[in-house]
Amino acid sequence: MKVGVFDSGVGGLTVAKALQHSGCFSELLYYGDTARVPYGNKDKNTVTRYALEAVEFFNGADVDCLVVACNTVSVTALEAMRQFSNKPVYGVVEPGVLALQQLNLDADKSRVLIIATRSTINSGVYQQHIADLGYAQIDAIATPLFVPIVEEALFSGPILEQTMRHYFSDLATPNVVLLGCTHFPLIAEQISNFWGGVKTIHSGEAMVSWLRENLELEPKFEQTPIRILASENVAAVKRTAEHWGLNLA
Repeated sequence: MKVGVFDSGVGGLTVAKALQHSGCFSELLYYGDTARVPYGNKDKNTVTRYALEAVEFFNGADVDCLVVACNTVSVTALEAMRQFSNKPVYGVVEPGVLALQQLNLDADKSRVLIIATRSTINSGVYQQHIADLGYAQIDAIATPLFVPIVEEALFSGPILEQTMRHYFSDLATPNVVLLGCTHFPLIAEQISNFWGGVKTIHSGEAMVSWLRENLELEPKFEQTPIRILASENVAAVKRTAEHWGLNLA
């Protein structure tokens, strides 16, 4: 199975990495709209227009399905993309919620923290899905400063520590943190350690699990090649991909 992966920039590379390392896919085609990133501070109509332009690109590409590796697009434009796509389109919200469900936590007693861009938080989509599972203690906060921190490769150190204290100091300790932005898995360990090792949910890992279950896939490829394209500065995206652990060989 050949999979297209779309993101507003480089954050979706964490999803592409999980797909590549799973061994379930024959080939990946990644497209990042780096010329217009970030999407998280744009209005719904703009995000939808950009997303449909990506659909037009992937409609002409040799892939079997499209993974939307961007939470902002997944909560804003997924249904519109499905209407105009000539192949199945999968977003990251449903897999993330399913991963939470599979933890089998006591929904009455457990606290869930959702961290994401402002657009994703303001949509309320994650909050509604999680409330539908019976969770009553849900905190949802926008943490946009984590995005440039990750893109500057500041995966540890005082800047990240101070930013976590800025966002988290007044919050009750969660039982699980849902990482509602694909940049955040790169600092998942530090976020977990802030509260002494709480569980985090990673969009890429959740997507692999969801695709394997729903498409009945098994690992059978020793190597999954990935082709990376971008609307601007593809060389920088490739450097980031290598730095984040993808195999471009």
